[in-house]
Amino acid sequence: MAESVIFEHAATSGTDFLMYTSDFCGYCNAAKRLFASKKLTCKEYNFNEHDGLRQAVVEATGHQTVPVIFDLRGDQVMFIGGFDETHAYLRQV
Repeated sequence: MAESVIFEHAATSGTDFLMYTSDFCGYCNAAKRLFASKKLTCKEYNFNEHDGLRQAVVEATGHQTVPVIFDLRGDQVMFIGGFDETHAYLRQV
């Protein structure tokens, strides 16, 4: 059930990446700047604006901090992790 929310968001985003955030998150802002610097698009969902979304994403990924980032550019939705993982990932691709 929890994964279906992520797949639905991914299917309707129309962007390169999907990112779950929360208010006052420095790493979330850093991720947005990283995407902008690489001319990559990102759809953001803020946990503070969607009741129950945090629980669903944590259940699906096991990742308890923000941001929670997915690469949507391939054939399958790929969970990357947080900012540090995304920064390292984008250096490799």
